[in-house]
Amino acid sequence: MTTAAEKRILLVEDDDDIADLLELHLTDAGHAVDVVGDGDDGLARALTEAYDLIVLDIMLPGTDGFDICRRLRQEKCPTPILMVTAKTEEVDKVLGLELGADDYITKPFSIREVLARVKALFRRVEVDQDVHAEADETPIELGKVVVEPEKRKVTVEGEAVDLTSKEFELLLLFARHPGRAFSRDELLDEVWGYQYSGYSHTVNTHINRLRNKIEPDPSEPRYVKTVWGVGYRFAEREELAARDA
Repeated sequence: MTTAAEKRILLVEDDDDIADLLELHLTDAGHAVDVVGDGDDGLARALTEAYDLIVLDIMLPGTDGFDICRRLRQEKCPTPILMVTAKTEEVDKVLGLELGADDYITKPFSIREVLARVKALFRRVEVDQDVHAEADETPIELGKVVVEPEKRKVTVEGEAVDLTSKEFELLLLFARHPGRAFSRDELLDEVWGYQYSGYSHTVNTHINRLRNKIEPDPSEPRYVKTVWGVGYRFAEREELAARDA
């Protein structure tokens, strides 16, 4: 990552007027901005070059913003994504979140709002980096699940499991606090950020996907337990040891 005054932003926007306006103000804010007008070029640039933020329109010629976001997260690209669209339907916002977007803004918007969200995303990345730097990076072993924070690697019974960024962050949060019950709002705040309060179904979707990848029988979870009326928790070591005995 570059310093605060040297953030590099990829702007994928096919509306020339909006692209010019955003480029002007983001540049004035001290950022280096690369502007791309179609989805295919945007995806190629995002996969091959290093950026601190991707500002991504959804309705694009070529590959659309949803597919770009999906592909980047499949390729384990950790760059924050701010999705921009003229659509206002909640289903579009939810889909963007579930695909791995970090924030969402709807046209028409004010430049001040865009700059505030960009600043908040950069600040969140800095806080996450500080937390990760201070956190114990020792592998966490819970039953037959092993989480390696530094490598962002998960194995179950010795076999590597392919998790998305958000699935890994959920599992790591659970693994660091076995037995603690988290509400859906707490999980949204910790993993997605406070701005997603109210999208509890996003948590449910990710929990189901996580269970399908790490549980021997997802219909009877051994690791990620439902706490009725509250949310979810990870099984305590004693529970897992008793089952393995």
